[in-house]
Amino acid sequence: MHPRARVHADPAMELDQIDCLPDALVLLILNKLEDVRSLGRCSAVSKRLNGLVPLVHDVYVKIDRVVAVDGDADDALNLASPKPRHIFSHFLKLMLFTIVKPFHSIRNPGRPPLFPHLAQHSPVQVLRSFSQVRNLRVELPSGDVGTEEEVLLKWRAKYGSTLQSCVILGGTLVERKPTGAAGHEPSTDDSGSMPESFYTNGGLKLRVVWTISSLIAASTRHFLLRSIINDHPTLRSLVLADADGQGVLSMGTEQLEEFRENQLSASACSNRTQVPACSMKLKYAPYLELPGGLALQGATLVVIKPSADGTSGCHVSRKETEAFVSGAFDGPFRFAAKALMRRRTYLLEMNGF
Repeated sequence: MHPRARVHADPAMELDQIDCLPDALVLLILNKLEDVRSLGRCSAVSKRLNGLVPLVHDVYVKIDRVVAVDGDADDALNLASPKPRHIFSHFLKLMLFTIVKPFHSIRNPGRPPLFPHLAQHSPVQVLRSFSQVRNLRVELPSGDVGTEEEVLLKWRAKYGSTLQSCVILGGTLVERKPTGAAGHEPSTDDSGSMPESFYTNGGLKLRVVWTISSLIAASTRHFLLRSIINDHPTLRSLVLADADGQGVLSMGTEQLEEFRENQLSASACSNRTQVPACSMKLKYAPYLELPGGLALQGATLVVIKPSADGTSGCHVSRKETEAFVSGAFDGPFRFAAKALMRRRTYLLEMNGF
């Protein structure tokens, strides 16, 4: 009978190299990771990581799906299901965004879980596991405003306790030009003035709908961030975007401080921030050729800021607004925004709602 072979561990291999790294370096690595699911998996690896993960500064939360719930939605992000055909459907029911538990199958009876919510939990609940968040990015599963497939609608909004700046870029059709196609011949209506047809064929009405819908979407997102902001006094940067790239709400250090110092003004529907009285600059081009072989028909840029006589309590300079608009979009859409900024300006006023 042959004796059983014994396997002996090499003493040199028993030392975990990760344990040799100082906490500051491990935290630096975890901050590069950002994703809350990955951080959750790391927290289940060891007691040391379980204690370090809640101290990370940079966190990214991706929301996968939307589940309807009844009752108070103070800890929920209260938007409608993906791609609603009408923006006001956002206010017909309360929604709870849920995140699939990243380590639901991990069993570690000797250590309490970093995220104790087993079935479904809102971003507010997940983020309460972190105590030192400085830079937070939340991504929704889709945009808020339903549009036709080839219609372009993008918006960017900056908020403090209320709206500070918003820019909307839209187009009735995004098309790709065939390779080698001749350049577009300027329309006889493209003199820099708004064509008469813009008023008679519903063009202006469509832009008003885009503007109101985008402002409602932004104010809804803003209102639902209040619990996160109140729970995390260490926040310096907060971005709430969506996977479609349609809308982005951002708040920097100054905006977050202003949010905490001023009372939030809710709208009559009570589940979004009130939009203040605003002045709007609308710029239009019937056709724009963009880099990368793209073209945009019915190109429209709307720049929005609170009226000077409004009660928003914030004052944004013209230079700050122009810088915000020029950096709002990426790629060919940044080109479109800059091109439209050179077009004739049409002034509009809107009451608060």
